Amino acid sequence: MTRARAARPLVFVASLIALSACSRPTDAPPQQATSPSAAPALPTGAAIGALPRGPRAYVSNEGSGDVTVIDLASKKAIATFPVGKRPRGIQRSPDGSRIYVALSGTAASPPGSNATPPPPDPSAHGVGVIDPVTLAVVDRLPVGTDPEQFAVGIDGKKLYVANEDAATASVLDIASRQVESTLHVGEEPEGVAASPDGRWVYVTCEGTGAVEVIDVATTKIVKEIAVGGRPRAAAFLPDMSKAYVTSETGGTVTVVAIADQSIAKTVKIEGRPMGVVVAPDGKTVYVTTGRGATVAVVDTAKDEVVGSIPVGERPWGLAISPDGQTLYVANGLSNDVSIVDTATRKETGRITVGARPWGVVVVP
Repeated sequence: MTRARAARPLVFVASLIALSACSRPTDAPPQQATSPSAAPALPTGAAIGALPRGPRAYVSNEGSGDVTVIDLASKKAIATFPVGKRPRGIQRSPDGSRIYVALSGTAASPPGSNATPPPPDPSAHGVGVIDPVTLAVVDRLPVGTDPEQFAVGIDGKKLYVANEDAATASVLDIASRQVESTLHVGEEPEGVAASPDGRWVYVTCEGTGAVEVIDVATTKIVKEIAVGGRPRAAAFLPDMSKAYVTSETGGTVTVVAIADQSIAKTVKIEGRPMGVVVAPDGKTVYVTTGRGATVAVVDTAKDEVVGSIPVGERPWGLAISPDGQTLYVANGLSNDVSIVDTATRKETGRITVGARPWGVVVVP
């Protein structure tokens, strides 16, 4: 079901919003210390010299505070370099000249934990900007507190960022490094997805079980769509007919008809649906299942599950190659990335990365 909500005016900000309590993700693993054996002994970009451009995959490692670079031709990790605290969401600019990674100074708080977390570190919040050739962090963009996921506008000029602890979404102009507006959304915003036509941005809100629909032209929230419990991520089909929203505790993927922003179907998924990616041809959607340790395969013609691919422990973020032939899946508890052949729907290998890998982005 959906419920319309009147467009709300923007709240313009001149300074970053204050910190508040951090959320407790249901499927998050327990905090664990980073050990020397958690990641391969790989050089930084400075040590190995400038890297040639792609094809590469960049993996954010939340537990070890770094990013691992995978050479896709050799299927080997070739570098790991520090980026800051709790790197999670990771994306690239449209031309691949920059990698962006969300960093947070708010400590993770596992479900069921009674321990008092350390105070947040405001200086650690931001989106790190990485040069993919030198592997240098060349900037840290101020995007509000506790950023988790974000989307890059199709023209590469703006970032749309979920500020999990503040129940807001920030819109940042990259060139000026200024937060242009802050939108109040539902509790615990997490996933952010920009539509291929540049018209819409979806923000999934775990605490309210809803998706906020942002009109990019007006930068206003024009609708709220109620979906399953704790929605985590969203993805659009290339033809803009539908979007797919994962719901962790609901155990579902909600199919949204974009024409009127209504629910077209709800697909049951075994496990805890987390990350989602759409094949380049739009015929298939792949969903990670967290504790289910699989990737569910959804046929978009029927909107039905047609397969399940075993991968590593607690798969979360994933990415797909431009030709649609290979999936790269970040396994948060086994500290590796699964390589999956989409034709055979089988895992063909794993690559060891840093501690608690969270997200993956592919640069051709």
